[in-house]
Amino acid sequence: MCSATTNGKLSPGSRLGLRSVQSAFFHPSPHSSPCLSMIFIRPLLLGTLILGALSARAQSPVSTLPSLNPAEARAFELHVLQKVADLSLVPPRINTAPLPQYDNDQLDYGMTIGIARTPRGRLWAAWVAGEDGPKAFMVAATSDDDGATWSKPRLVVDSQAPHLPLPRSVIVGNFWTDPLGRLWFFFDQTMNHYDGRQGVWVSICENPDAENPTWPQPVRLCHGAVLNKPTVLANGEWLLPVEHPNIRGIGPMRDANSELEPLRGANVYVSTDQGKSWVRRGNVRFPKPSWDEHMFVELKDGRIWMLARTGDGTMQAFSPDGGRSWTEASFPTFKHPAARFHIRRLASGRILLIKHGKTIDAHEGRSQLTAWLSEDEGQTWKGGLMLDERKGISYPDGFQAPDGTIYVSYDRNRATDGEILMARFTEAEVLAGSLTQANSKMKMLISRPLKKKEPKPAKR
Repeated sequence: MCSATTNGKLSPGSRLGLRSVQSAFFHPSPHSSPCLSMIFIRPLLLGTLILGALSARAQSPVSTLPSLNPAEARAFELHVLQKVADLSLVPPRINTAPLPQYDNDQLDYGMTIGIARTPRGRLWAAWVAGEDGPKAFMVAATSDDDGATWSKPRLVVDSQAPHLPLPRSVIVGNFWTDPLGRLWFFFDQTMNHYDGRQGVWVSICENPDAENPTWPQPVRLCHGAVLNKPTVLANGEWLLPVEHPNIRGIGPMRDANSELEPLRGANVYVSTDQGKSWVRRGNVRFPKPSWDEHMFVELKDGRIWMLARTGDGTMQAFSPDGGRSWTEASFPTFKHPAARFHIRRLASGRILLIKHGKTIDAHEGRSQLTAWLSEDEGQTWKGGLMLDERKGISYPDGFQAPDGTIYVSYDRNRATDGEILMARFTEAEVLAGSLTQANSKMKMLISRPLKKKEPKPAKR
């Protein structure tokens, strides 16, 4: 059972403490050799580091080391890649003064992450810049007028560094306002695009409405990543959806963390002390796994309803015991592509669903973002409010304000327009299928990257 605390310590299971990461990059075996076929990215830089380390350790020319058979060579390759992966254990830094380096005219990509509201009404929105890949970093902005206007970037988490052998990306996360009024900023840190382990980091802001909010040093909760907000159960427990994708790593990092196979899938972490500590409680491995991006809903009969993204679209499972055990996976009563969705219990008791498709039982890919309501625990759906009919829209996240207003953020054409957008509406409008309130509005702009795109070279 993996557990973690928010007291600044690394979670159990980390290969290296921070002191080890800083003081010793390689610990080669006596069978070390110049076999470096695992280097697929930046071969000269990483190869030089490895050869230099081996030379220093052996106190003799590298050429005198014995050769390895294929199995020994692969074992050594994985050993080195594991040390590279441990660079993601170095604590990231939250940059609270990111301008002008990260101003909008320096950004050229936008993938939404999440949106939240503070107790006094400030909106915080986060998105990924750089790319949906190894160059990714995270940006956040605020609005003090209910989303009408937004600040320039106020927070940035950019773990890239020119001296690293591989990129170190920040690509998954969210904002969440807990029942105590604190604003949680979740984000991952991983080597390259995905190193097979990732890591959930969090900083908890006690004064998110202040002119200059204080963001403590992030702490690492566990392996994996958190894309969606925690769910607070009726008994006071907090459930955290931690995904540990069944992809064993991307590119050169594939299989670098193969010992973590038991953690793979859609995990359930629970806190019984309002976020002071977290314990892994259960796990679901869905068929045709993708990025799980799972969410929870507590049903009125006490079961936990988990929905997750798979290669075949959204699938579901149910737990009768708070997330410890789960039913076999099945399909819900709505159709959705292999893409992020959003679902949550509203104050009225209804369940809100944000999905792709102008009807509940069909979709046309990542277009036609719509809102639906269920009054019978997800068995049937009413409404169908169109939030955005255009193509290239995706990744909804949202919340409900104390006055009942619903807020949903999403992105459009990440690599070209890169827009981060917001919709603001009510339950009655979902049922009516159209906006009727003066305060409701669609396609509100949160952010748009303004950096000029580099022209693509002509095809040969």
